[in-house]
Amino acid sequence: MPAMSGSGSHPAVLETEAPSRGARVQATLARGVETHGVGLHTGALVNVRIVPAPAGAGVLFARTDLPGSPAVPAHCTWVADTRMATTLARGRARVSTGEHLLAALMAMGLDNARIEVDGPEIPILDGSALQWVELLEGAGRLDQEAKPLELIVKRRVEVINGDRQVRLVPSDHLEIDATIAFPHPAIGEQTLALVLDAQTFKDEVCWARTFGFLEHVELLRSRGLARGGDLDNALVYDRDGVINPGGARALDEPVRHKVLDLVGDVALLGGRLRGRLEALRPGHGMTLALMKALLADPGAYEIG
Repeated sequence: MPAMSGSGSHPAVLETEAPSRGARVQATLARGVETHGVGLHTGALVNVRIVPAPAGAGVLFARTDLPGSPAVPAHCTWVADTRMATTLARGRARVSTGEHLLAALMAMGLDNARIEVDGPEIPILDGSALQWVELLEGAGRLDQEAKPLELIVKRRVEVINGDRQVRLVPSDHLEIDATIAFPHPAIGEQTLALVLDAQTFKDEVCWARTFGFLEHVELLRSRGLARGGDLDNALVYDRDGVINPGGARALDEPVRHKVLDLVGDVALLGGRLRGRLEALRPGHGMTLALMKALLADPGAYEIG
C-alpha cells in the first residue's frame, strides 16, 4: 500500500467487528491465514502461518523449520534480547521482531493463536502492523467460552533510566501516552495519547512504520542488524528529512510507531491490560523492565 504524506494523512484500513479490549470472552481466529516476507534484521525470507488456538493457550511462536517445531510463548518471561527488536527464546526456539504482529493480535482482542514461522524472525512486511491487521480481519474471529485474563493496574509502577521513563498507573481502560524526542529537524519532540481499542489502533497506530536514520545504516549492518531494511519497509531520514519517495504517512509517524511497539511489548504480559502506560523516550528494553516490575509486585495489580 503506498505511503501518503502530510499531517494526519494515512492509509485507509478495513472496518472490523472486533470488540474492544473489554469484551468478556476470549477469542481466537476463525481460520488459519498465512503470508511471507523478509526479516528486518536477518534479511531472511520467511513464511508465517497464524492458526487458531484453544482457550487459555495464549499466543505461541513455533519454529517449523526446526526438528519437532519447538515453540516459545509470547510472554515477557521468555524475552532474551531487546536490541532493536524484541526476541523470544526457549531452548532451540528463538523468534524475533514479533511485536507488530503481537500488537495487532492484542488490539483486535485475539487472545489465543499459534504462529508458525520457518525462520528466526517474523517478516517486517511494510514496517507497520497494517498488513497484519488486514490478514487477521480476513481470518475472522471466533469467540471462546472462557473468561479473558485481565491484569488490572492497582498502583503506580515505574522504571527510570536517565532521561527515559516508563510507568503504569491505574485507569479504567488501556491508555497509552508516549513522548519521543530526537535531535532531528523533521522529528523533534512528538507526543501521542489515546485510549486503545481495535478501532483506535487501526485508525491511529497500525499503519505507522518503523523508522531509522540513513547515517546509522552501515553501523547497524556491521552488527548484523537491518540487513532486510529498505525504503519499502522502513521510514528513513537523512540529515534533512524523509528520503522515502512517498514521504511520511503523517508528520508524527515516528511517535505513532513507538506506540505500536509499546502495544506489542505490553502484549507480552500474556493477558489484557487495564491501566495507563506513560512513556518518555520509550524502547523495548524499558517496556520489558516495566512489565517485569509489574508482575514482580503482587500488590500492583489484580487479575480481573
